[in-house]
Amino acid sequence: MSIKENLQNIKSKLPEHVTLVAVSKTKPVSDLMEAYNAGQRVFGENKIQEMVDKYEDMPKDIQWHMIGHVQRNKVKYMAPFVSLIHGVDNFKLLKEINKGAIKNNRVIDCLLQIKIASEDSKFGMSPEDASRLLQSENYSELTNIKVVGLMGMATFTDNTDQITKEFNELKSTFEELQKLDTTNCKLETISMGMSGDYMLAIDCGSNMVRIGSSIFGDRS
Repeated sequence: MSIKENLQNIKSKLPEHVTLVAVSKTKPVSDLMEAYNAGQRVFGENKIQEMVDKYEDMPKDIQWHMIGHVQRNKVKYMAPFVSLIHGVDNFKLLKEINKGAIKNNRVIDCLLQIKIASEDSKFGMSPEDASRLLQSENYSELTNIKVVGLMGMATFTDNTDQITKEFNELKSTFEELQKLDTTNCKLETISMGMSGDYMLAIDCGSNMVRIGSSIFGDRS
């Protein structure tokens, strides 16, 4: 099927309240433009330089999401335009994003990445660390970022019971953190679910899914 047909097929299954992030990392601009011309406006990249290059080449009504692990020294390159940064897992990174946002006279939305997977290779904060961070005085001084939700990646496994358990953990963490009365924080987004498990993620409460191979085909 074509990229357009893949998109139409996926969108026909998604509830209205779920945002589709088309994960376009490693894909050429021609593929992204095919998705764009089919109506897709939210794209996710995991390398900042690649995202910057695509931003410069493509229409300016696109929302660019940074979905990969972010190096602090690269934040300045995406600070002028990035719409949402998914994988924020420490205060130093938030502070750097805030600095870049101030320089560009804007507020940058972020998701805190919570570690729900059993694999050591997955990044993320514990729910307790996230709670402490959001209530800290240092965090309250960051005027140009806004934490708008949480993100998590389940263990890479065929065991749907384990994946369901991990997704439910993120949902309950989200509900607990929503109760906090903190500045520059309004939790509305739960970003979980990818090509292989997005319907399960939605059943567990996700309202943002990151889908790549099911739209663009496998990465070469």
